[in-house]
Amino acid sequence: MLRNGLEPWHLLIVAIVVIVMFGSKKLPDTARSLGRSMRILKSEVRALKEESAADPASGDPAGSAAPPVSPSEPAGTDGRGR
Repeated sequence: MLRNGLEPWHLLIVAIVVIVMFGSKKLPDTARSLGRSMRILKSEVRALKEESAADPASGDPAGSAAPPVSPSEPAGTDGRGR
């Protein structure tokens, strides 16, 4: 009965229903927005992979954060040396 799950005419019916529901004017904008979202998602995943690959290579299990820098002058001075 269901040897082939999706046949070409099934996809045609789905496409017609989508066009009727959303209208032909909104489909290009929707597709463009979906494409942008996919590009952003791919770039974020790529950045996470690069970040996770760089962490073990550094050999520092706590991360590569720099230690806090102490101020060279006390907070109450204006730098004139009085």
